[in-house]
Amino acid sequence: MQAIRFVIEDIGFAERDVALRLPFRFGSATVRACPQAYATARIRLEDGSTSTGCAAEMMIPKWFDKSPALSQEQNFGQLREALVLAREAYRSDSAPDTAWGHFARHYRGIHESAARRGLPALVASYGPALVDRAVFDAVCRALGTGFSAAMSANAAGMRLDGTGLADDLRDFDLDAFLAAHPASLAGRTVAARHTVGLADALVDPLPGSPEDGLPCTLTQAIARYGHRHFKLKLSGDAAADVERLAEIAPVIHDAMRLVTFDGNEQYRDAAHLAEFLDRLERHPGLAPLRACLAFVEQPMARAHALDADVSALGLRVPLLVDESDATLDAFPRARAAGYTGISSKSCKGFYKSVLNAARCAAWSREAGREYFLSGEDLTMQAGLGIQQDLALVGWLGLTHVERNGHHYVNGLAAAPDTEQSGFLAGFPTLYGHSDGAVRLRIDNGQIDLSNLDCPGFATGTAGGHVSWDAMRSTY
Repeated sequence: MQAIRFVIEDIGFAERDVALRLPFRFGSATVRACPQAYATARIRLEDGSTSTGCAAEMMIPKWFDKSPALSQEQNFGQLREALVLAREAYRSDSAPDTAWGHFARHYRGIHESAARRGLPALVASYGPALVDRAVFDAVCRALGTGFSAAMSANAAGMRLDGTGLADDLRDFDLDAFLAAHPASLAGRTVAARHTVGLADALVDPLPGSPEDGLPCTLTQAIARYGHRHFKLKLSGDAAADVERLAEIAPVIHDAMRLVTFDGNEQYRDAAHLAEFLDRLERHPGLAPLRACLAFVEQPMARAHALDADVSALGLRVPLLVDESDATLDAFPRARAAGYTGISSKSCKGFYKSVLNAARCAAWSREAGREYFLSGEDLTMQAGLGIQQDLALVGWLGLTHVERNGHHYVNGLAAAPDTEQSGFLAGFPTLYGHSDGAVRLRIDNGQIDLSNLDCPGFATGTAGGHVSWDAMRSTY
């Protein structure tokens, strides 16, 4: 299988509103509803044939830009602007190239245009992240193959020479790295790592909780889905965080196999995080939790997180970068500061995840210590978005992924019945129907990825099921 060259003829966007059945609080923000963006891309190959692909991504407020001066509606506007910038860039020339070539050619220009408009780098990445998935879906369809097989054969045409991108990998054998990954996801599962938000009920439902038959508390979620992996949000108050963890620990004790903490940029500096770790280690009831702790995610604000040396803290617990991962050179900078982990997040771009996975492989071999990639995106919703993200983490070989969109949103309830039934019929091991809607299926804490071995970027016939006419198209 060879990488194909093509021109991007058209890119379209649409939106659908998604309401949360439970409010989700992270950091200082609480989200109750937000749009989900959809993208379509039509490409024309050098033989004149065309292919169309699609993708979807939630437009989460107060994550890409956490400025308190901006409303959630203004955050949505930023992401729409990023999508338009990506479309303008990708359609700005008619020179054929590979999927990676189109990304690499416009990477810097998009970020420069976004900076001139006052858009942060994470916002700038949102546009190409969505467009690239739609484009690669079209590529896989043109080749008549699925995502895993296409990536293992480098059908994207990933090359680092001459791009100036990820120069630290210029001596790395990227083709061999890609080929070492599975060409099929058949029989593969991944554990859903359940996120416990700062406002989440643990045992007793909160007043006003929905009576829709779905879990409203942590105990109910464990009972229904069989979770064994957990991600616990921190508030940045060392004493309060340890107290909250002491409340959570007995609830998950019998189920717990692995735990991660998410600082959500709430800790002031390394000394403040050290205070939290000291309190955690001194608490007699948290020894089992500490034994299962895999890493702490993004404890400090993105603006200065990579400026301080956290190597000493990294010897106590592995530290992972998330919000600070705004550009392709972020992980090398983070490594120099003492971080050993980085997140894979579809909203930041799947090419970035692949490059960072390559770095983990190269650095772990060179340094004799583990550098790691972790799947970190709780917002993914049933449908195109979750399918593409799961295909990526499955192909990367990750054994667990943060997955919580099914807990805060009532599955595909926002979609017409015909769309829901189409997804259920096309992906019967990935979805099930219960409590009035089609939703992600999680059995014994695991998600079955077998259905994602399908044509396209894990979309199969899904693009034909999506009710495009029922969405807003105002771009």
